[in-house]
Amino acid sequence: MPCIRSPPTASLSGIVSHTPLRAHARPDRRRLCGLSASAVPDIANDAGVDIVAPKKVSMVSLGCPKNTVDGEVMLGDLFRSGFEIVNDHEDADAIVVNTCSFVEEAKTESLEAIMQAAQLKADGKAQRVIVTGCLAQRYSEDLAEQLPEADMVMGFQNYSSLPRHLKGMLGLFPELDPDTYSQQSRTQVGEATVSFRPEYDRHRLTPRHTAYLRVAEGCNHACTFCAIPGFRGKFRSKPWQQLLDEAKYLVESGVKELNLIAEDTNQYGQDRKDGKGLAQLMSELGKLDGLQWMRILYAYPSYFTEDLIDEIATNPKVCKYIDIPLQHINNMTLLSMNRPPQEHTVKLLQKLRQRIPDLVLRTTFISGFPGETEESHQELVQFCKTFPFQRMGAFTYSEEDGTPAAEYRDQVPQDVREARRDELVSLQQDVGQDFAESLIGCQIPVLVDSITDDGQFLGRTQWDAPDVDPMVFLSEPESNELPALAVGQMRLCEVDGTLLFDIEAHPVR
Repeated sequence: MPCIRSPPTASLSGIVSHTPLRAHARPDRRRLCGLSASAVPDIANDAGVDIVAPKKVSMVSLGCPKNTVDGEVMLGDLFRSGFEIVNDHEDADAIVVNTCSFVEEAKTESLEAIMQAAQLKADGKAQRVIVTGCLAQRYSEDLAEQLPEADMVMGFQNYSSLPRHLKGMLGLFPELDPDTYSQQSRTQVGEATVSFRPEYDRHRLTPRHTAYLRVAEGCNHACTFCAIPGFRGKFRSKPWQQLLDEAKYLVESGVKELNLIAEDTNQYGQDRKDGKGLAQLMSELGKLDGLQWMRILYAYPSYFTEDLIDEIATNPKVCKYIDIPLQHINNMTLLSMNRPPQEHTVKLLQKLRQRIPDLVLRTTFISGFPGETEESHQELVQFCKTFPFQRMGAFTYSEEDGTPAAEYRDQVPQDVREARRDELVSLQQDVGQDFAESLIGCQIPVLVDSITDDGQFLGRTQWDAPDVDPMVFLSEPESNELPALAVGQMRLCEVDGTLLFDIEAHPVR
């Protein structure tokens, strides 16, 4: 592409929210699409009992794209079992809160969402509240004990049984008392390392033209700050043919962009050692008619084989964008985190930029990790100045239960963590704005992503992942000979100006 010039444990009780329950608790750009029954194929009910008067279910889906996929699969199961999926929580018979527990802020947001759903139940607007997701997997017993408002706490292994349990709790089994059933089956968690289920037949929470494709699950790394391996299980790649079939199904349903996700996406296939890794997968996906973009999210700063780098560089359907969380750059901090050392990381980043034309790198950093000195923080700041990332996020360190770092001495005060994070964010604002300005006058492909209530079309470039990156504010074509804008189009656009990190553009083709 031309013109490119070179981011203490929450209490499990007593949280009351004063904000309305959101249909899909992610950044405002992300919407829970108006999905009707026709959005999911009419597949025969495989969960046991026909529902005469359909019960209605809504979902609050929090956290990362992996959780989004879990939520979509659960909603697909519920739909095929006769439930009606609704967006309005006040219209639902049951509310599923699909939680996140990655860091303190995510746990708090999840608990607030549970309490908001419980309030709707107390007001007589919902009969049941179901808690799923990482918070349920990680803190099942605490949730069940301290949140009696939750009718069921369900972990990954039991997601496929959600329709059956929900029918029981809603009185759809005449021979069973729903309250007795709820008490008897209230905690359903199971193992963290769970075999893959088919994930193609989902009730999608993303727009029709874009989808997440989970290529693997779990993590074998031992980063000292991270609790994910404990509740997401061991790393395992999704079976090859299952992945290809899922991708084909999604593309045939109208998906133009596949965002490849896992805990460590670029490790895909390395647990099988059959020669089919991420490079080979992207090569196969590139053969799908109708697919225009695929994007790598959540790469680990290892596992970048030569053939993977070549595939990213040469496959025209692979976005020249890599999300690679680095967490820090100071060697002592990286050692304490049990992350790859600085020299390895810097060499990798330089190689990626040298080998992949027009590459945009996204990363995230942790501020205030235990033992981080002002000197090591300033080393990170200087690194971000000399090796700027076009996309970057920063968050404060959070002590996570069961992690080694939570027990480290030299914990950094919270106000210092926040000040260091703010310094990184301020620096990144300048970098992001400079990158946006460098695109003015360029003609670049834009995926028309959504339209606001007041008629403003919004899009994304190949350098913008859903939810986390800047947007393109689109105006209608200047020529009447060009088709009008519509959501889901891929249009060649000329960049006219910027709105801080976002850009303004109009179609030229």
